[in-house]
Amino acid sequence: MSVRGPLEKKIRQGYENELLEDAAILHGHYCPGLALGVKTSVTAMARLDMEHEGMEDIIVIVETNNCFSDGVQYVTGCTFGNNSLVFRDLGKTAATFVKRGEKGLRFVTRIDAREKWVERFPEYAELFTKVVRERSGTEEDRRRMMEMAEDISKFVVGLEPEKLFEMETVDVKLPEYAPIHDSHICEGCGESVMSTRTVEIDGKLLCLLCGGIEYFELDGHGMHLRGGNK
Repeated sequence: MSVRGPLEKKIRQGYENELLEDAAILHGHYCPGLALGVKTSVTAMARLDMEHEGMEDIIVIVETNNCFSDGVQYVTGCTFGNNSLVFRDLGKTAATFVKRGEKGLRFVTRIDAREKWVERFPEYAELFTKVVRERSGTEEDRRRMMEMAEDISKFVVGLEPEKLFEMETVDVKLPEYAPIHDSHICEGCGESVMSTRTVEIDGKLLCLLCGGIEYFELDGHGMHLRGGNK
């Protein structure tokens, strides 16, 4: 039995609130973005009859690095660590789910989706602006926002997927199965490093940091280059 057996059972039985609660443990809090990621993933895995074992047979392509992606990662089990998650830095709350050798299903959040929970919970937008956007507001504002976020999240996963997403069957060009690379010892810092992230300078095999080479970093602003002095 797959180690994901209990989770897969929740997906098949449509236990979206339980999956949302579990995803919130990973994410740290409830929010509409997390709920969208959970709802997208439950819908996709049910419609494509997917079960994931972390062996790169199922791939998810996410187009944003915000809360949405945590919901996707938790439910699908597709992560950077098992090479089943592809990140495209497009800034869209969207994801494509695909089994190797088959067509994929792309979900993009409807432009009017936000209106669904704003109309139901009008106070949330004001609190979100104060607490998150402006980094202001009182502790009471923060507490109230977090409580309301849980109510909104459960409201979102209870909606019909067609009210939240545009769905399209797509052809997907997937990366090959991830290669297994040797590791080397950097002659600068003495740390083990993947062979594809080394550089030879003046006869020494160095990691990118010791070699002063630029490297990619993903943070809240997206993907960008860091470091480098060569």
